[in-house]
Amino acid sequence: MGNKIAAIQLVSGADVQQNLDAAARQIRAASRAGASLVLLPENFAVLDGGPLSEFAECEGDENGLLQAFLSTQARENSLYIVGGTIPLLTRPLQTGQRSPEQIVDGRVRPANLVFDPEGKRIARYDKIHLFDVQVADKQAQYLESNSFEAGTQPRCVDTSLGRVGLSICYDLRFPELYRVLLEMGAQVLTVPSAFTQVTGAAHWEVLLRARAIENQCYVLAANQGGVHNASRETFGHSMIIDPWGRVLTKLAKGEGFVIADIDLQELAKLRANMPIQSHRRL
Repeated sequence: MGNKIAAIQLVSGADVQQNLDAAARQIRAASRAGASLVLLPENFAVLDGGPLSEFAECEGDENGLLQAFLSTQARENSLYIVGGTIPLLTRPLQTGQRSPEQIVDGRVRPANLVFDPEGKRIARYDKIHLFDVQVADKQAQYLESNSFEAGTQPRCVDTSLGRVGLSICYDLRFPELYRVLLEMGAQVLTVPSAFTQVTGAAHWEVLLRARAIENQCYVLAANQGGVHNASRETFGHSMIIDPWGRVLTKLAKGEGFVIADIDLQELAKLRANMPIQSHRRL
């Protein structure tokens, strides 16, 4: 496989099938441009459709619309898909369990599933930090904990393009998570997001570049990018950043994708020349 990674930007709405059609369109386009790994944004399939439990699936349900979509797209396009987030009704399967626990309080897990080029699911990460904040926009208040149950476990996954550290949106503000991912061997950090217009304009790029610089990793960030309904607008500016903190490519608004090469030999050279991790004192 090649060494190109891509971030897909969408403007997802209330119609799940339209959202999936848009995602499929951009996955195909990124594949044709040479991408071997693509990242979808947070809530790529379900952003404005009512209670998330109505769309939620159980992990491993091969007949589930969203999981089947991700698996099929990965297989048909022969690439890795880091699947933004989908709502799952079950917690991750723990060692010793025969079946995963189901969430029974009406909430769901915001789950980031990774599929390999054969369509096999190879990782799951559930968003750890939930967006319960006041924002100076038309929506004004965001209370993810009303709909979501937070995850607890950081997660990396091995791919042919390197070791990928998984995170989601509001996680970006918590550098300690990324330090854990680095200690787990991450070389590429993925950040599927639905950053608001207000918070994105203020903090999106500077936080992404900081995570790249301080961890000496590539950062692949896929954001929602436009007006979703009367009260919801997202910032866009999906981008790919190299381990020196340079923005390699960026898409301001609307549906589309960005793509760039990664070079793990250059990453290793940078870490050897400036061995930040071995210089840590705290």
